[in-house]
This record gives sequence, structure tokens and C-alpha cells, in this order.
Amino acid sequence: MKKVLTTTLLSGLLAAPVMAGDFIANTFYDAQHPLAKYGYTEWAEIVKDLSGGDLNPQVFTGTVLLAPRAALQGIRDNVVQVGHHAAIYTPSDLPVANAVQELGFNYSDPLVAIFAVADFSMHNATQLAEWQDQGVVYLGAYATPPYILMCADPVRNLAELKGKRIRTAGSAVSAWVEEAGGVPVNVPSSEMYTGLERGTLDCATNAANDLVDRSLLEVAEHTTLLPTGMYWSGPNWGYNPEFWSGLSADERKVLMEASARSMARTIINYSAQAEASLTTAQEKGGHVYEPEADLMASVEEFRAQTLANVYDKAEADYGLTNAHEVIDAFTATMAKWDGLLAAVDRNDEDALTALALSEIYGDIDPATYGVK
Repeated sequence: MKKVLTTTLLSGLLAAPVMAGDFIANTFYDAQHPLAKYGYTEWAEIVKDLSGGDLNPQVFTGTVLLAPRAALQGIRDNVVQVGHHAAIYTPSDLPVANAVQELGFNYSDPLVAIFAVADFSMHNATQLAEWQDQGVVYLGAYATPPYILMCADPVRNLAELKGKRIRTAGSAVSAWVEEAGGVPVNVPSSEMYTGLERGTLDCATNAANDLVDRSLLEVAEHTTLLPTGMYWSGPNWGYNPEFWSGLSADERKVLMEASARSMARTIINYSAQAEASLTTAQEKGGHVYEPEADLMASVEEFRAQTLANVYDKAEADYGLTNAHEVIDAFTATMAKWDGLLAAVDRNDEDALTALALSEIYGDIDPATYGVK
């Protein structure tokens, strides 16, 4: 009955006349997930405020409109006018975005990542061409806190990891798990709880906030603070090109400003939520460990391998003909933002927004960017 009601209400909304300035915005994350709460629900309020009510995003969260793997097609087909898309779900469509995501295992600062990825994605010619070819106007990034190990039993060293079935996301962390003696299991994050509960998973890699947000503490009492990479591939706000071109330059500028502030707000709160969840987990009887030396060494050794092999992988697996140029530009952008953020209060939303507006959007002309 609930499904019928939801479908009926949704059909009615999509069939109803759309008021001027109304448009559909979609993320597959549940409403309380940081990427949905701050990146979409609160972002929509920012858009309305900055536009004086002229732009009015209608936000859908979860999978009621689009499954994660269908998000890119949904943006392209104008099912939604703007949406979040994780490029790891469509590697053949977005090889450039996935090639630079291979470096996710090598970084652990989400504040640097969210701004550097947006900067690269809106300025690198090869990446820009990919967005255009795939029918999406890229307007801002997301980044996760470092993924860590959340397990049913303690996994503090290589001996304890051996043979463990570990939920992974992306090829790099899967390769490390296998090399370290575990068994990588590629299932969506929505299936972590069930897998741990039923024993088909021993551990999951994800951000620490899922201990609380997805109740993983109930089935994974043992957390190891082993950094197994971050995720940033694909746009947090990808716009349908026809919709984008139909906006005025002033409206596009508003959406750029909203992206800048929302990236700052999202990463401040996402990181804080992850830290708070670790505290909550311990208060509720969970255990939090630092990785022992051999486990940490295996990650560091794999990071070095990743850097050595990333150019060949970008060419062989993703078909990049200018792999050195793209990868070097990406790592240079990460280094640039590491420097830019060194003297900025990491919790000052206004200061971070101003920096993003200057360094990312400052040289982008809203009258021409992404316009068909």
C-alpha cells in the first residue's frame, strides 16, 4: 500500500504543471545522510534564499526517483534537472572521473578533497569534455571522510584480517583487501547491515557516521581506524544541459554560489558527524582500535604501489590517452588546495565559501559555462 501511495503521489507531482523556477533535484542517499541533508535539503534552502525565491528545487532523497546506477541517465534524460551521481557506478561512461578516483586510497583529508575535486572537475579540459559528452553540467563535488573498518570481530592486524569477507567500494580498496589476505565483497552500502547481520560479511569499509546513521554498531561492534580511502567521483550537482542553458546567467551564478556554500557546509558537518559517531559507538559499548603496525604498513605499501601504477591503470583500464597529463593535473590540484587550506579555519563556513568562490568559481563565466 505504501508503495502504491508513493507512486501515485510522485506521478501526480511529475504530471502537475511546474511553476516558474521549480525544478527536480535528486540524491539517492536517505534524507538524514550528510550528503542528502546538507548537500540537497539545506542546499535547496540556500538556493531559494540566494534567488529570492525565484529558484525552487523540489528535493527527492533515496531511490524513489532513480536508483544509484541510473542517476547519470536520469540527469541526461531530464527526469531530474539536477542530481548526485557516483561515477564508480558507471565506469565505462566516466573513465576520467574513475581514473582519478583510483587515487582515493592515497588521500585522507576530505576538506582538501571536496574543493580540489571541484576545482579539477570544472577546469581540466579532459574532464570537462567527459561531462559534456555524457550530457551533464558539473557544478560541484562531494567527498566522504576516510573509510574505515567496521567489523563483527576485532580486526587489528593482518592475522585477524586474513580470510575476512570485507565489503568494499571501488577497485583500489578491493585490490588492497585481497593483497592483505581478506576477501573483497562488492555490494552496495545499503546492504552492509544485512550482510553483517547474516554473516555473509565480516567487515564493512565506509565512513564512521554509518555506525549510527545506518545502525552498523548493532552488527559491527569493532571499529579499526584504518584509512582505506575516500570517495569523490562524479558530480554532487550534475545539471541537465538543456535545463541549465534555459536559466539566466544570474540564475546560474546563484547555483554556483549555492554549490560553494553547500560544499563547505557538507564537509564540515559530514566530518563532525563521523567523529561524533565514533564517540557514540564507544559510549554504547562498541570498541574502537588503532591499527597495529603490520596492518598500517600494508596500507602504506599499497599506496606506494597505487602511485607507481596509476598511469598504466588509467591507460589500460580506463582508456586514457593522456594519463600522465590528467593524473599529474589532479595531484597538483590536491597539493594546491592542501596549501590554500593550511591557514583557514576548517570549521568557518563563511571563510571556506569565500575561498571556493574565489578559487573555483571566480574565473568561470555563468553566461557561457556549460551552455549549449
